[in-house]
Amino acid sequence: MSRTQPRGVPTVAQVALIGLFVTALVTAQLTASKVLAFELPVALPVTGAQLALPGAALAYALTFLASDCYTELYGRRAGQVVVNVGFVLNFVVLALVWSTIAAPAAPTSVDPAAFETALGASTNIVIGSLLAYVVSQNWDVIVFHRIREYTGPEKLWLRNIASTASSQAIDTVIFVTVAFAVAPAVLGVGGVLKPDLLLSLIVGQYLLKLAIAFLDTPVVYAIVSLVRSREGGPAEDASTA
Repeated sequence: MSRTQPRGVPTVAQVALIGLFVTALVTAQLTASKVLAFELPVALPVTGAQLALPGAALAYALTFLASDCYTELYGRRAGQVVVNVGFVLNFVVLALVWSTIAAPAAPTSVDPAAFETALGASTNIVIGSLLAYVVSQNWDVIVFHRIREYTGPEKLWLRNIASTASSQAIDTVIFVTVAFAVAPAVLGVGGVLKPDLLLSLIVGQYLLKLAIAFLDTPVVYAIVSLVRSREGGPAEDASTA
């Protein structure tokens, strides 16, 4: 049974999904500079027996889950508003990080050089993310909605997997190439990774994201079903107005 929501007041679901999106996005910016390595039971063609991926892979994958749920529930235009506001907030993260690095450190502070090494590299991450983000997230919303136009409200699994799988491929190639090669070379902040490691990062990150795209489909169904049971049926898509 739907509940009446005062006009202009965001629902709990809207706040929660936007909150998840922004939290995962900021976490991704601050953790991506650490390269993770996982041993595999079998060797893969490109990665070998070790899967390498940026530390932000899981956090960033959650942004697609949140945006897909939000787009399904509130329409393409609402989804694109969230995505593009998130894009602007990346600049806030960058400004806060570098203002903290530039501020004088107290004698009891952690080593300022170590702090800058750890968080200063996030500049490369943010630049890579900005380029990858604005392309892939908008692609995700557009593809998700375009498939919905053809299939109607059915086959949520198809638009979730198809939009996420394609957008994550775009995101991964742009992000890894810019954040770990182009930006460090141009800005002189952080190290430039070798081509074989870059390729390994791209493949490793995409394999994880692709697995998450399949595994999070039941979660998307559960969230959408729960929200609709509380808020009522699907809202009219504002993008068609």
